[in-house]
Amino acid sequence: MWNLKVGQPAPDFKAPAFVSGQFKDVSLSDYKGKWVCLFFYPLDFTFVCPTEIRSFGQAERQFLEANCQIIACSTDSQHSHKAWFEKDLPEVKFPVLADTNHSVSRNYGVLIEDAGIALRGTFLIDPKGVLQHMSVNALGVGRSVEETFRTLQALETGELCPVGWKPGQATLTKK
Repeated sequence: MWNLKVGQPAPDFKAPAFVSGQFKDVSLSDYKGKWVCLFFYPLDFTFVCPTEIRSFGQAERQFLEANCQIIACSTDSQHSHKAWFEKDLPEVKFPVLADTNHSVSRNYGVLIEDAGIALRGTFLIDPKGVLQHMSVNALGVGRSVEETFRTLQALETGELCPVGWKPGQATLTKK
């Protein structure tokens, strides 16, 4: 199992994905020079997952304007992703990895081995491929896309940001 730490290189990956109606291979290195928001979810065709995916989809433009590519990942196949996204989430355009061999989920420390599914992990990776933020939720609790985006904006300042900081507010100066 990969020993993930903030400030260390994020594990690279290459996996098949469903992207805007097509199948293609996607790797972390494809996005060198951009921030990446990699988020894991347990399964297609479930209850909490579409609320998160739809919320990320609605925020995708904001992330792209902040030089950040959203990538989703579950242990379902790209064919399952295609069937689900075309039926229930046609507005979502970001890549959705098909981690059927569980290597990406395992390397990011979110795989529930005996169930073969991923916890709700969220990872912000900087343009150099360094992990700058990670959080993991239990299966039944959806994450806040708004907080993920706020965290990305704070990280992008390169400054010290106090609790609840939002763009336009003062950062803390280093002493």
